[in-house]
Amino acid sequence: MADQKYVHILGGGTVYHVRPHLALCAPAYGNTAVELRGLCHRQFAGKMAVNMHLTKMATPYGSEIETNEDVEKLLDKLIANPATKVIFMNVALCDFEGEIIRSSSNDDDAVGGTRRDNEPTGKYGTRLKTRDAYGDPLCYDMQLYPAPKLLGKIRQKRKDIFLVAFKTTCGATEDEQYIAGLHLLKGASCNLVLANDVKTRVNMIITPEEARYHVTTNRSEALSNLVEMTYLRSHLTFTQSTVIAGDPVSWDAPEVPAALRAVVDHCIERGAYKPFRGSTVGHFAVKLNDTTFLTSKRKTNFNDLAKIGLVKVVTDGPDTVLAYGAKPSVGGQSQRIVFKDHPDCDCIVHFHCPLKPDSEVPVMSQREYECGSHQCGENTSRGLKKFGNLYAVFLDQHGPNIVFNKSIDPQEVIRFIEANFDLEGKTGGYVELPDALSGAE
Repeated sequence: MADQKYVHILGGGTVYHVRPHLALCAPAYGNTAVELRGLCHRQFAGKMAVNMHLTKMATPYGSEIETNEDVEKLLDKLIANPATKVIFMNVALCDFEGEIIRSSSNDDDAVGGTRRDNEPTGKYGTRLKTRDAYGDPLCYDMQLYPAPKLLGKIRQKRKDIFLVAFKTTCGATEDEQYIAGLHLLKGASCNLVLANDVKTRVNMIITPEEARYHVTTNRSEALSNLVEMTYLRSHLTFTQSTVIAGDPVSWDAPEVPAALRAVVDHCIERGAYKPFRGSTVGHFAVKLNDTTFLTSKRKTNFNDLAKIGLVKVVTDGPDTVLAYGAKPSVGGQSQRIVFKDHPDCDCIVHFHCPLKPDSEVPVMSQREYECGSHQCGENTSRGLKKFGNLYAVFLDQHGPNIVFNKSIDPQEVIRFIEANFDLEGKTGGYVELPDALSGAE
């Protein structure tokens, strides 16, 4: 089929050849990849073809994938193929490269007690002999260097690829595990990350909305839900914005309604926008007319709103969006759908804070939707319920959307927010903990 799309599952471990008969490795034998293949065959049946690529460590007969470089070559091929739709990056990449440093305090040729072994390195270099080792006891010293990262290149070149990655911790708390997985997700622009701890056996699925789903010690349950969420979210529709020259719109500009400014300022003061990796999640906007909006900027810290301002967005339909000077928040498409369905409103505020237990705000599932998709916007709009002069909905594991007209008394919105949402909390969990990543990498 000319329009056939593919799911690619990469599994197994890789090695780095230091010398003949000596290599560093990331031990992994492909069991998870094999389980994923069976789950994907069932979940994607009739929709996408499923291919599995195991390293030589996982399948010693017939695989030419052994090193990180081999994995990179495969990824380059997959990225270059427009039929690639989903990648499960389950390969355990060797995190380090190494070289031999001979060490001896009695070596006159050494500098500072060490000297570099200048013999040829690698798989076809000079073989090390135990009788040639230096020191007492006899030994070779090896120096390690971090290996180049590969994961980030996938969606850097192909935003349309749905990327699922995996993060392993050892002896981490669930919060530490969550933060470690979230760092990987945000750093490599992943769509989903399965974090698992080899000591506690806890698994969790982490999303771009900074939520965590299916926290369980049942590995098969976690993988099954991971594949289902991948299927649901990989079929969503997004509109990419085109950034053109332009200046930010000041937060104090007359185009920004006083009511929106007062509400957002209150949320900022109360800590509703918690930064992670230098930026905050959530969004807010005002509709100036049917085609022009002022909205929050993507990958910025809303707590510095007075400095960063807003971005003007002009659209003539669901597929054409021009942004002046910066990318708009990913929730821009949701904003436009909500405003279209609720013409009596022109302001929206969204943050990632929990719903209070006694709230009557309706709850809509977010598990199926990635923030920023058309379907997420439609789901949000369907769930909105009127409370006084405003509308509200809570997206489960995500956060509320509060929609209103600029003529509203901002205190009505602020009182509603304080009555229904915990601005000091955060859905998914806090993103900053003391020494959160110590021992978790």
